[in-house]
Amino acid sequence: MFTGIITDVGTIAELEQQGDLRARIRTAYDTATIDLGASIASDGVCLTVIALGEDWYDVQISAETVSKTNLDSWAVGKRVNLERALKVGDELGGHIVSGHVDGVAEVVEMKDEGDSTRVTLRAPEALARFIAPKGSVALNGTSLTVNDVDGRDFGINFIPHTKEVTTWGDVKTGDRINLEIDTLARYVARLQEAG
Repeated sequence: MFTGIITDVGTIAELEQQGDLRARIRTAYDTATIDLGASIASDGVCLTVIALGEDWYDVQISAETVSKTNLDSWAVGKRVNLERALKVGDELGGHIVSGHVDGVAEVVEMKDEGDSTRVTLRAPEALARFIAPKGSVALNGTSLTVNDVDGRDFGINFIPHTKEVTTWGDVKTGDRINLEIDTLARYVARLQEAG
């Protein structure tokens, strides 16, 4: 489990197709404190550490994961949002995030509002009903509050701090973004269907 609070921005150092996709991610994390088999959310996707070095770790990404996320657009040099898994006693500063991406949203509009940037995204039709004003979503692993919803489109405001400590300062119109809907929204919808 994760919180959607990004704790490092890593860089893709190597990519190799070996049946599955293998990626090497450079990080500021102290890799001596990372165990083989640990889960690290990378752009919101829970990935398993399979090798470690002084300032990097490797993950193996299945074809299924690549097909359901934006990881097919990863390239050497790309910056990615990172978060290590929660430990008992950690602060829950965002919302409960599983690292299981539900789909890919598209950035359809960006405009500055004061010092913040208003980003409008378009959700896949099957997921749009789970997104509500003032609800939570995880976008590329970042816990965010939805400002407004209009059909499949929803708006998020990014303050300067978020743009500086995540990859949101790099985002542009047309980008594909990993979307994880709020777990509670999913269960509420399921209960309504059953009732």
